[in-house]
Amino acid sequence: MQKNVNILNKKAKFQYEILDKYTAGIVLTGTEIKSIRYSKASIAESFCEFNERGELFVINMTIEEYLYGTYFNHKPKAERKLLLNRKELKKLERDVNTKGLTVIPLRLYINENGFAKLEIALAKGKKIFDKRETIKDRDNKRNLDRIKKNFK
Repeated sequence: MQKNVNILNKKAKFQYEILDKYTAGIVLTGTEIKSIRYSKASIAESFCEFNERGELFVINMTIEEYLYGTYFNHKPKAERKLLLNRKELKKLERDVNTKGLTVIPLRLYINENGFAKLEIALAKGKKIFDKRETIKDRDNKRNLDRIKKNFK
């Protein structure tokens, strides 16, 4: 078991423009938290959605079945409820419904108290030309760093 669990969504910053970040708790069962502690989870293809009662759920997050679990093991791709303050939920739901923004997970980690937390972001999808601009900036920065390294 690892001490530091830090599962990232690496494609999120490339595909979306991050506007606001929140930290949310997750409702998990026993075998789910054990799998997360062994870093057996993925948030690469996941997103967040509101249900009809205004609750926020993370969809398509994969938590592998616990290796030592019995028939009480969890489903790997189940919807999991996120825990936020009511004020934060209302603000997120308003922005998603009116401005056409989306809520995406950025990072899954375990805090110092042993609770699993999901860092989510209110984001706006990038267009193709924005993605090209991001690639161009990243390549220019990499080349500049190489040049600086050679002069030292």
